[in-house]
Amino acid sequence: MFSSNPFAELSATIPMGAIQWFVALMIVLVIAGTLFDVIHKRSAQYFFENWRNSQKRGKRTVGGGEVTVLAVQTLAVEVATSAEFCNPKRRIAHLLTMYGTIAYFVATFVMVFVHNESTAATPGIWTFLWHFGCLMVCVGGFWFWFFIRADVAAEGQSPLRVMPADLFVLSLLGSTTFGLMWSWDQGSGFGWLWFVLYIISTLVLFAGIPWSKFAHMFFKPAAALQKKITKADGSQENLPDLGDLSDPELQAKYPDIPTYMGENPPYMGLGIKRESSNHY
Repeated sequence: MFSSNPFAELSATIPMGAIQWFVALMIVLVIAGTLFDVIHKRSAQYFFENWRNSQKRGKRTVGGGEVTVLAVQTLAVEVATSAEFCNPKRRIAHLLTMYGTIAYFVATFVMVFVHNESTAATPGIWTFLWHFGCLMVCVGGFWFWFFIRADVAAEGQSPLRVMPADLFVLSLLGSTTFGLMWSWDQGSGFGWLWFVLYIISTLVLFAGIPWSKFAHMFFKPAAALQKKITKADGSQENLPDLGDLSDPELQAKYPDIPTYMGENPPYMGLGIKRESSNHY
């Protein structure tokens, strides 16, 4: 299965031109859905207004070179490694899903538009990436869905409980799961059933962008970069700047600092390190 191009085999029944048009339509839906999300939710307007306000409040100007360094740090830390997740299990599940989705999307494009002839063998790297990417999404996605979700792990809700916010995760899992089943059972009666479910879930994934979390993947890196810049220019997202906690003048103004934020604060319990509330 890992060495076969399911789209090239499908071209024996459905013209490759129709398959390419379908993939092109999905790309158009991504662009149109993201633009609609930006306009409807006014995400870009809020982002740029917040950026301008932070520049007015900033205590110093952050140059282009420093912005470039911060952008590289954002890509290397927040984006590439999902360092914002403190829970290691959720972080691993997110990385599996993210990199699996990237491999799945890229390999699909290559197998449909580049190596799409049923008479020629598709390079193994692309067929492997497509199938392995789908597997990564399934492992990370189902792990998250059944064991990591806050409303399931902490609040005791049923893992079968579905809300509109779950559209992206469920449609992505449906696309990759039914895609694997279609590739495995292609040509049989059940294979066509998996193919129909694959097409439906893929349509929901890309057509449902305005109602899902799909578009947030484009805003998340920009928001992380903006947060780094507000710290660098001193605006701090309009939060007060406490300064050096060891400053005697500051300690005189806030006398609790040495007690609760000093080198040897009193024991106040486990705090966030206490046992997880997973047995309500």
